[in-house]
Amino acid sequence: MKLTSKSLILALALVALGALATAGTLLVMRPAPRTLTSGPAIVGKTIRTGTATIGGPFALVSTNGENVSDQSYRGKWLLIFFGYTFCPDVCPTSLNDMSVALEKLGSNANDIQPLFITVDPQRDTRQVMGEYLKSFDPRIVGLTGTQAQIDSVVKEYRVYAESQKAEGDENYLVSHSAYVYLMDPRGTFVNVIQAGTSGEEMAAWVRKEMAQWN
Repeated sequence: MKLTSKSLILALALVALGALATAGTLLVMRPAPRTLTSGPAIVGKTIRTGTATIGGPFALVSTNGENVSDQSYRGKWLLIFFGYTFCPDVCPTSLNDMSVALEKLGSNANDIQPLFITVDPQRDTRQVMGEYLKSFDPRIVGLTGTQAQIDSVVKEYRVYAESQKAEGDENYLVSHSAYVYLMDPRGTFVNVIQAGTSGEEMAAWVRKEMAQWN
């Protein structure tokens, strides 16, 4: 059947509307972003927040008993993971991945200070953290502090952490977000990568971010 110009325009308009409707359906059906806790993490994805409000001043205690602040690490890239030593899964896995990443980074790792900041200061004393970190790369420094100090740094880094402790329970879990943060030598937030990313992938991600920095 021969189409008139008016009919052709109408047909093309209907095709375009159909394409838009399909795209709209796909957008509606797209799953919402997943909030990570101490359970399994989505592997190998990075997230840029587009905000400079992540990170800020903190005052904590390192595993060697030294009082440190964010200023203590100026001039170094920071690779930071928030977790706790009683964590059954994602924390030891993430610290192991971080250890592998440091090895894969070779000489680039000399410019990086990896940090493990507890979200469970009631149990994670510096002695407990020091003993725990012996299982991982010795360059990873554990940081703890009072509950108020930890609450402050958790807030600065927009970390989700909620204790599941019941009265008299000393074997409680702490639900927490699971990301590895990268801060530049000026202390400015650069990017995060989700826990569960392999050491090889993490090393490649860090190397790429460092190369793009100016």
